[in-house]
Amino acid sequence: MGRAEARRAQKSTRTAKGKKPKKSGIRRFFTWKMLLAYFVAVIALGAGAFAALYMYVDVPTGKLETRLQSNVYKLDNGTVLARTGQVNREEVTLDKVPDSVKNAVVAAENKNFWNDSGVDLKGTARGIFNTVMGRGKQGGSTITQQYVKNSYLSQEQTVTRKVKELIITLKVDQKVDKKEILAGYLNTSYFGRNAYGIQAASRAYFNKDVGKITTEEGAYLAALLQAPSQYDWTAATDAGKRNALARWNYVLDKEVEQKWLDPAKRKDMKFEEPRQPTPPKGLNGQNGYLVEAAKKEIEQAFRKSGRGESALAAGGWTITLSIDPKRQKALEQAVNDKVTSKLDPQARKVDAYAQVGAVSVDRKTGKVVALYGGQDFAKHQISNATREDYQPASTFKPVVFASALDNKSKTQDGQPITASTIYDGTSERPVKNSDTPFAPPNEDHVSYGPVTVQESMNKSINSAFAQMAVDVGLDKVKKTAVSLGMNGEADFPEKPAMSLGSMSASPLHMAGVYATFANHGKQTTPSIVASLTHNGEKVALPDAVGPQILDRVNADDVTQVLKGVVNDGTASVVQSSQYAVAGKTGTSDDNKSAWFSGYTPDLITSVGMFGEGPGGKQVPLTGTGGVDGGRVNGGGYPAEIWAAYTGQVADGDTEFDLKTDEAGAIPPPPAPTASTKPSAPPSSKPSSTPSSTPSAPPSPSASRNTPSHGPTTPPTKQPPTPPTKQPPTPPTPPVTGGDGGDPPLNNRD
Repeated sequence: MGRAEARRAQKSTRTAKGKKPKKSGIRRFFTWKMLLAYFVAVIALGAGAFAALYMYVDVPTGKLETRLQSNVYKLDNGTVLARTGQVNREEVTLDKVPDSVKNAVVAAENKNFWNDSGVDLKGTARGIFNTVMGRGKQGGSTITQQYVKNSYLSQEQTVTRKVKELIITLKVDQKVDKKEILAGYLNTSYFGRNAYGIQAASRAYFNKDVGKITTEEGAYLAALLQAPSQYDWTAATDAGKRNALARWNYVLDKEVEQKWLDPAKRKDMKFEEPRQPTPPKGLNGQNGYLVEAAKKEIEQAFRKSGRGESALAAGGWTITLSIDPKRQKALEQAVNDKVTSKLDPQARKVDAYAQVGAVSVDRKTGKVVALYGGQDFAKHQISNATREDYQPASTFKPVVFASALDNKSKTQDGQPITASTIYDGTSERPVKNSDTPFAPPNEDHVSYGPVTVQESMNKSINSAFAQMAVDVGLDKVKKTAVSLGMNGEADFPEKPAMSLGSMSASPLHMAGVYATFANHGKQTTPSIVASLTHNGEKVALPDAVGPQILDRVNADDVTQVLKGVVNDGTASVVQSSQYAVAGKTGTSDDNKSAWFSGYTPDLITSVGMFGEGPGGKQVPLTGTGGVDGGRVNGGGYPAEIWAAYTGQVADGDTEFDLKTDEAGAIPPPPAPTASTKPSAPPSSKPSSTPSSTPSAPPSPSASRNTPSHGPTTPPTKQPPTPPTKQPPTPPTPPVTGGDGGDPPLNNRD
């Protein structure tokens, strides 16, 4: 019998009997009636379970803020650096808070607060789902929910806590007046600067009682609730300031939308910057910088995990830092010997503006073993080690080369970019195929003619690297930089000037970049926190050494090229007969910052020097310490600090373990002398002719010195004409870069 005949027979049988045949097997459990029954049963079970929980969960009698504890910051040897967390909180009644401040907070956090049921079911469901999926971050919640979390629950991101929050919130909303809830929320919320509650926040940011806070100031305090440390104006990055200002505007606009603020008054309002923070007692010297670096790292990790930065402020944490006391002492001594002991603000006004920051990282662990944030945290709360407002200058050029290798980039005429590739080193040579015109001068307007990438790195030749960045692709260069650990949101435009380090960066960031090179391409994010426990229970933090982000050979090629900068370039002051060194100098726009970032086989250290005038204004370092020639170069003070520090603490391997394609691209280091350090630092004063004349094109006798891929600008058979000093032609400004390639970027778009 065929299939058609079988179906006809079945139909005939069903018709004869007057009913459908019974379904067999699993199909009988999935009729539409059964599915509807299952759905109703699930809803009923859920409602029953919720009703049972509602009856079971009570509103706690004790409030969480009464149990807040201190945090302990210590070293691995048991030395306690600080105990923080004395709760900075002063309750105020709601009638003491101006309407403008109350309206700002409600507008920012929960505009329907006065009429809602206290629960945002959609946001809570989203939060529970994110927690189950391991995404960490919670969805939006109402003021009532946040008040319940602040007052009765912990900040932990668990489904149990979120369900409890939901049930307690429903009960609180039924039993407690809205005004009392708002007062409780204002008195328990964390605003940053260790300030709990609106009164403590008013004093911390504006040094006044909350009753005297203006509408503009109140909007800023309301904005802080979203991201307290990120929006703290005095410590925020450029991106943080932009976000804080956007949030401030959002708060005021929402007040207008709710008809709580007159549109005409809103139009005339201007942002008022908060005052500088007052340093906590006992955090003088370097201790304050160390504690702040650890605090910043933990808060960032907590934000990413969804725990929330207020969890740290709530206390009960023991934070062990990775700082090595011996190396920390050596770094402080090196800064004092090479810079601060030479400063005399009475004799030279510029000496009062000099700031030094440094970070030193162990290659194998990625841990910060020494950090210098400034002369005294009690006098200068901005850490020079973690600040992101100065340009890294030519210390960025290795990132351009690394990106070229990683992307297998080619020159304009199709030649692969390697250390032996020839570029045109002519000063003020316009870059080709760039949407933004750019023609950077070299230091002292020296033109080099055809030069290899290695020579360009050694002498920090701007024209070569500006063209290389365009050859690679500015977007690709930025992508490489961010993957290496730089902040892509911190004033980082994709323009040819980026090749000269025109973005913002910190010594901590640059230490991470160079640590990744030193770690053979494994992403290294420096961490100062060795361990973290909460009431005795260990809490996991991200690993400092992560995945392979650069091919090992490419990363080792960068190291090989940076050895040339030390052996035959602008960083000769750090040469040592005891260990191999790779690194790069940098001197930024108008001599406002000077850098040296470098490493031995086991230790990476980035040193930055910054000119900070009154009000945080960036000013030139020229003449600091009476330096010969006036200009402060990356190869001067920063490199001298690096050499003095590293010479005292470097240990472990003395040679790099490299797998490189560029083994013959650099000259060997000079023969060691009886002393491992120069008898006197090289002069920073430019000579009438370049201190190192460009060499002829590499000879065939050098294993990798002969360009194997053809020149971008064909070299002649004769050595190139020695560079000539070309006097600047108006309106070009005087060059202030001093490490071999960091002029003013006034022609930057």
